[in-house]
Amino acid sequence: MSDTTNTPIELTKDNFDAVLSGDKPLFIDFWAAWCGPCRAFAPVFEEAAARHPDVVFAKVDTEAERELAGYFQIRSIPTIIAIRERVGVFQQAGALPPAVFDDIIQKVVELDMDELRTKIAEAEASDGDEAEAEA
Repeated sequence: MSDTTNTPIELTKDNFDAVLSGDKPLFIDFWAAWCGPCRAFAPVFEEAAARHPDVVFAKVDTEAERELAGYFQIRSIPTIIAIRERVGVFQQAGALPPAVFDDIIQKVVELDMDELRTKIAEAEASDGDEAEAEA
């Protein structure tokens, strides 16, 4: 019998594009070994991964992957980011209690991405109209 437990993967600049191109929601935990709150949140993140096989969980060691931390403009750790269909849909610094994290995971999984893309397009069009008006 094979082990089907969903466990967090190590996200690096080398596997970033491959992981991001998947079709499952992605939760990323930005952390560092010296960070006490990061170490305290690690079991919560790992347990959530085990409970949510329909979601990809990845960890970024901000000390080893400074480029990724910079790309996401990480200023505080731990920081959790959720991505669906290459769209950032959630970001929060600080450790989350298990029940709150599970609630966020469920909301991200249930997001209507077509509706979200429509809202993003409308916001971008509105920003463009304002920029033209100022010119």
